[in-house]
Amino acid sequence: MSNNHQLALTAARGRLLGMEMVYRAASGHIGGSLSAMEIVTLLYQEVLRIDPANPADPARDRFVLSKGHCTPALYPNLAFRGFFPEEELKMFRRIDGTMSGHAEMHIPGVDMSTGSLGQGISAAVGMALAGKMDCRDYRVYALMGDGEIEEGQVWEAFMSAAKYKLDNLCAIIDVNGLQIDGCTADIMPTDPLDDKLAAFGWHPIWVDGHDYDDLRAAFAQAAQVKGKPTVLLARTIKGKGVSFMENVAGWHGKAPNTEQYEQAMAELRAELARLEGN
Repeated sequence: MSNNHQLALTAARGRLLGMEMVYRAASGHIGGSLSAMEIVTLLYQEVLRIDPANPADPARDRFVLSKGHCTPALYPNLAFRGFFPEEELKMFRRIDGTMSGHAEMHIPGVDMSTGSLGQGISAAVGMALAGKMDCRDYRVYALMGDGEIEEGQVWEAFMSAAKYKLDNLCAIIDVNGLQIDGCTADIMPTDPLDDKLAAFGWHPIWVDGHDYDDLRAAFAQAAQVKGKPTVLLARTIKGKGVSFMENVAGWHGKAPNTEQYEQAMAELRAELARLEGN
C-alpha cells in the first residue's frame, strides 16, 4: 500500500469522525474542517516531528491551528497518532467533557489555544522566534483560513516573521474561497495573495490542498528556504467529500440535521469503502 493511499484512508476516516463529532454535538464547524483534512492528515502522519508519549518534548515541532474552530479535522488526527483514545471524541463540545469546539492546550498534543481568529499566527511567530533564540531546530507550522487573513493582526505577524527571518516557520492558508458570510472575494478581497506575501518578505508556494504529492513537495521546499518564512497557499474545496456541502458557505459553522447527516455519512462511508477496496 502506498503512503498516499494510507494517507487517503486516514483522511477518509477523519472525515467520518469529524462529521460524527459535529452531528452528535449539534454544533461545530464542518466546512473548513473538511477542506483542511488532507493538510492536517499529512502534517500529523508524516511531516511533524512529535512524540505522543511526550507531548511537551522541547525538541518537538509545533503546530498551531490558527483557524481554531476546525477541531473536527485536528482532534481525529491527534487520536490517530495516539495522543488520546478515539473514544474521547464522543465528548466533543459536551458540557460534561473537556474537548471544546476550539483548540485548547489541555488537550494532549495541542500546542496553542486558539479560536479568536488572527491570534494563532502571532503565537506561531513567537514560538518560531523562541526557537531561534534558544538555538533549537524545531519547526513551527500554522494553519490559517483565507477568511481569517482579513484580520489586521495577521499582517502584523507576517511583518514580524519576515523581520526576524523566521525560516523555521511555515504557515498554511486554507484557500477555500469561503467564510461564514459568503465568498472571501466579495467580503474582503485579498488577492493577489502570493504577491502580497512576497512583498511582506515571505516565500509563497501555491499548492493543491487535497494532493499529497503537491503538499509533500511544498513542505520539503519550505524546509530548505533560508532567511525568510514560507507560506503554502493551499487551494481547497470547502466541505470536501460531501456533495451538498462542497463550496457552500452555509456549511461554515452549522451541524447537519438527521437526514443530512445520514446522507453525508453514506457518501463518506462509500469513499472509505472505495479506498479500502483498492
